[in-house]
Amino acid sequence: MVNEKAVAEKLLQSNAIRLNVQEPFTWASGWKSPIYCDNRKVLSFPFIRDFVKSEMSNVLFEKFPEADVLAGVATAGIAWGALAADQLKLPYMYVRPKPKEHGLGNQIEGAYEAGQKVVVIEDLISTGKSSLQVVDVLRAAGLEVVGMVSIFNYGFPVAAEAFEKAGVPWISLTNYSSLISLAIEKGIVTSDQENLLLQWRENPSTWGR
Repeated sequence: MVNEKAVAEKLLQSNAIRLNVQEPFTWASGWKSPIYCDNRKVLSFPFIRDFVKSEMSNVLFEKFPEADVLAGVATAGIAWGALAADQLKLPYMYVRPKPKEHGLGNQIEGAYEAGQKVVVIEDLISTGKSSLQVVDVLRAAGLEVVGMVSIFNYGFPVAAEAFEKAGVPWISLTNYSSLISLAIEKGIVTSDQENLLLQWRENPSTWGR
């Protein structure tokens, strides 16, 4: 089993996750958020990177032994998928947000065959919308998506509903609940701030306005 708190601690150590209740971050969607997650930061820390890669590879090995190939989500999932595929000695490809506008016009980059079982590698899951668009692209190409593994997820109910509707099992190495629990243990946030952080997850689109 994944040690969710250990992974959360590594994300905090590498500054991949930042918490700030007083001065919330603004997401591209316009949402105000007390948390900002950028797992690309982890790539700059070799020992933390190795730890996350090993945890991800263990999950893939245990939960999806039937996988024929891994597929990273561009751009942030590309490196993590490549690292895990290298450790597990699996074929690898990645999926662009849209087809390339020149050359062969590929949206899926890499070699694959229809009918292969694929696990999607994502760095972060929020609402699940962009992640599941990748699933649609792979299915349209004749691949069987058997699951998705991400480093972090916010635990939004809308994401759980979307994955269930799409019929895609998903696992994250760590999540918002584990992060907040760790932050309280370490004294990074107070009990009053904990309430605000939990309120945000319940209604992120209107929080802080």
